[in-house]
Amino acid sequence: MRAGEALLGAGTLAVAWPGRARSGGRASNVFEGRDVFDRLVRLAMTEAWSDRPIGERMGAIGMALRQTPYASGTLERYEDREVCSVDLRGLDCVTFYEIALGFARMLRRVERTPEALLSEIAFMRYRGGRLTDYASRLHYTSDWLADNDAKRVVRVVTHELPGAIRFTKRVDFMSRHPGAYLQLRNNPALVEKIARTEADINARPTRYLPKEKVRAAQPLLKTGDIVGVTTALDGLDCAHTGLCYRDERGVLRFLHASTTRKEVVLDHELATYLASVTTHTGIMVARPLDVA
Repeated sequence: MRAGEALLGAGTLAVAWPGRARSGGRASNVFEGRDVFDRLVRLAMTEAWSDRPIGERMGAIGMALRQTPYASGTLERYEDREVCSVDLRGLDCVTFYEIALGFARMLRRVERTPEALLSEIAFMRYRGGRLTDYASRLHYTSDWLADNDAKRVVRVVTHELPGAIRFTKRVDFMSRHPGAYLQLRNNPALVEKIARTEADINARPTRYLPKEKVRAAQPLLKTGDIVGVTTALDGLDCAHTGLCYRDERGVLRFLHASTTRKEVVLDHELATYLASVTTHTGIMVARPLDVA
């Protein structure tokens, strides 16, 4: 479950990666939705997605995933251990952009397999690219952006946008509501780890762009830019995420897994979308970087 989620027909491939620990003889990682994966690979070959810049690749992948049902909690496989899970049959707002970015990066690799996609996702989803336990997952969006900037997966560009200011809200939702999270309910040690991570996030200088400044900044944003939507909800940095997508008329729109429409959609102009939700306060933005 994501930091804010408490508020808000294909086979399964079990993958055990070399060097990763196994628990009780069960595979460490899970992939579901092979039919969707194969469809995307075929589209990528037919439309030469790998020849496009990474942002354009992400836009093409995101558009191909439209109408995928919204599904929360797809990463919460077990209460006693963390596994890297990808489920293409249903996406939440974070798994949507993770998969678009992971698939876009995979297209520049030699392998185009579920295992290759899982490897990309695991590298970006966990702190320092290393899965150890539930607390190693980057649950808060601002933490995900900072860690993946450090790993050279993305470049945070929020501070480059005119009108960006210091983000001063404290994050502590997870440590204050452990009962809302499967792995935290009966594990005080993990709650303590999450609380230490929250303290690190709160000490980090972070910026955001207030939503009333977004329309003026839209000409600087590009297809494939990752958007964290900041929120007025207590204890959270961002309550929603998605991608920028510049349509054929040049309008910058919001491509996301919508909690209200229950599927992946290409929504209104970004500034218009933000204005439509009273608890949305602004955005944090990161630009994808291509593989070396």
